[in-house]
Amino acid sequence: MKSLISSFLVCLFLCSTANAQEKKSVITLISKTKLEANTFVNTDPFGYQYFIRNNILFKQKDHELFQYKNLSLGKIKKVDIQNPLKIVLFYEGFNTVVLLDNQLNETQVISFSKNQATIMASAVGLASQNRLWTFNSLTMQLGFYDYLKLTYTPLAQPFQQPIRDYDSNFNAFYWIDTSQGFYSCDVYGKISSLGKVPAYENIQFNTGKGVFYQIDNQLYYYDVKESKSNLIEIDEKSFESFRFKDQFLIIFTNSEISTYKFSLP
Repeated sequence: MKSLISSFLVCLFLCSTANAQEKKSVITLISKTKLEANTFVNTDPFGYQYFIRNNILFKQKDHELFQYKNLSLGKIKKVDIQNPLKIVLFYEGFNTVVLLDNQLNETQVISFSKNQATIMASAVGLASQNRLWTFNSLTMQLGFYDYLKLTYTPLAQPFQQPIRDYDSNFNAFYWIDTSQGFYSCDVYGKISSLGKVPAYENIQFNTGKGVFYQIDNQLYYYDVKESKSNLIEIDEKSFESFRFKDQFLIIFTNSEISTYKFSLP
């Protein structure tokens, strides 16, 4: 009887230990595709790839290829493709945004320098209701720019520190400041602190849940809720950038993109 009880306790301990172990990420290589580019932007829901080569934006799928070039505005700082029918290009050096249609035709050019309100934009992203998330570095405030009315409305209290990296969707703006603080702001101007992220070289946001980040040619996922980083094991020993969307992780190496099916732990 004593032996039976001991065996039961050992089994119970082993089961509880197994349950307490970390859940591992599941990653599977799906495909590798040649791509010559300086920057890989991302793919849209229709399977088109967006990338930048020689400061020209390209959109391609199979034998279709579109491009947009406006070298007079300097370097493309950010490309927002969350709505493929209204693509946002941000040229920070010229304080200008260009809106494109789904064939990369120019539909509107917005020069913040010509706006009645003094705006020096350092972050721009597409929001809802004909608006752009716009961070004005002169006032350190996030606001909405209505691109139909051509008006700017401050949204939140001034930030305490400059933005290092940012991302956005229709309903929220996410950023990391120069002290590694991670924050979000909703459409009503409510700012929430999401903690601090580890040191990184490149980063991509997973809304407010966490971030993917690269350091020393290793890729990690940092879970905000757990305050824990998990190493993501990929085939590439070195890479330029990465993107995560709809459970697909894309690794870009300047001449090739590798697509992985990836599930978070």
